[in-house]
Amino acid sequence: MPSLFRRIPWPLLAASLLAGCAGFLPAVGPDHTPPALTLPAGWTQPPEVAGSAELARWWQQFADPQLDTLIDAALADSVDLRQAEARLRQARAARAQAVSGLFPSLTASGGASRNHYARAISALPARTTWDAGFDAGWEVDLFGATRRGVEAASAELDASAASLANVRVSLAAEVAQNYVELRLHQRRLGIARDNLASQTETLQITEWRNQAGLASSTDVAQARTSREQTRATIPDLEVNLAAAANRLAVLLGQPPGSLNDALAGAGELPPLPARVAAGIPADVLRQRPDLIVAERSLAAETARVGQKLAQRFPSLNLGASFGWQAYSLGGLGAAGSLARSVSGSLAGTLFDAGRLKSAVDIQTAVQEEALAAYEAAVLGALEEVENALTAYASGRERVDARRAAAASAREAASLSRNLYQAGLTDFQKVLETERTRLTAEDNLALAEAAMRTNLIKLYKALGGGWQVADAGAPEGRAAP
Repeated sequence: MPSLFRRIPWPLLAASLLAGCAGFLPAVGPDHTPPALTLPAGWTQPPEVAGSAELARWWQQFADPQLDTLIDAALADSVDLRQAEARLRQARAARAQAVSGLFPSLTASGGASRNHYARAISALPARTTWDAGFDAGWEVDLFGATRRGVEAASAELDASAASLANVRVSLAAEVAQNYVELRLHQRRLGIARDNLASQTETLQITEWRNQAGLASSTDVAQARTSREQTRATIPDLEVNLAAAANRLAVLLGQPPGSLNDALAGAGELPPLPARVAAGIPADVLRQRPDLIVAERSLAAETARVGQKLAQRFPSLNLGASFGWQAYSLGGLGAAGSLARSVSGSLAGTLFDAGRLKSAVDIQTAVQEEALAAYEAAVLGALEEVENALTAYASGRERVDARRAAAASAREAASLSRNLYQAGLTDFQKVLETERTRLTAEDNLALAEAAMRTNLIKLYKALGGGWQVADAGAPEGRAAP
């Protein structure tokens, strides 16, 4: 029995017990708690509230199948999404690397060495030494430096997953905005071409009246000038239309021009939904992935304060080796070839001129900066929602007024041309009403498109669209 006790590696056993207990010790440094923020109870422009399911796939409320197809394709094949997914994999691997620091490392080795001794110091012949064995090392996490590192890496993984979700939110909104822009350019192009046809007809009437001696050459020149000015706007509209189509193709991960056939024609602007899924201000903290990114980044920086603080405390390192040594390969494993050792070291910094303390102070300031950045992000998010709600609410009145103005302008243009053809008014009235008609119809198209764009901005500000993919939810967190 005494010989058995002598063979037990008591230093390694004691250190292992100490290491096991270290996992239950509290880690030094502050623990992260989500900041308590004071939020308003409601919006100043409260809309009709819809369910969270409608917010998740908000673009379906426009009831435009082509828009649904484009967004679904973008969420499946976007290059931006692939980049964000790669960053998420990096963060996941970084966390696994941090977790590995909690466990010992084990290496295996084997080798041989041939020694030739100088005759002046030894008469031994040249000999070959063979060895094989295992080496283990472990830094015991007594004060939580490694655990804080894992905590920071886990928060960064959550932030990376939320960043992927934020790319989904931005991508869906950008596709929808470019789709509305494309339809707007198609509509404006149609308005310009219709007015060009009308002005061409007016020019013909003026030329006939001039030939009959009922109109002057000045009227003909003014009619031609008005028509050419309208025709000059068409190339710019065509360029903008092509740019919007190319941008949509790139957002979908396709080469420019690949969607020209699918988007050809004069499509209508998507219809507006009857209600808006806005919720309450507190929902924004849960729904917006960029706020999740800011909060998780704050958690990571808080954990790093403890990581830096733990470096000011002593560190405990354990080591052990187990192997065989012999003068022949066949002798490895034979009786008497076993070699083993255990080691342990406790080390701490006695003087560093304040270097470690300054590192803690630096990280504390970084954590305070992250807290301020989070609070600023929350306020900015609430501001975006309020602005989008106000813009959307006021847009309806603008559209109604411009729709009435466009109808009156069309009627005035038609009446003035008929009166001119009958010789009951001068040509200046015709030019004036036609210009007014073109401007009113164009402004109506812009106002109706702005309504759609403001609603898209509202859904983006609310953080809608990322809940459609479970992969976008941070690890350990359920998607709203």
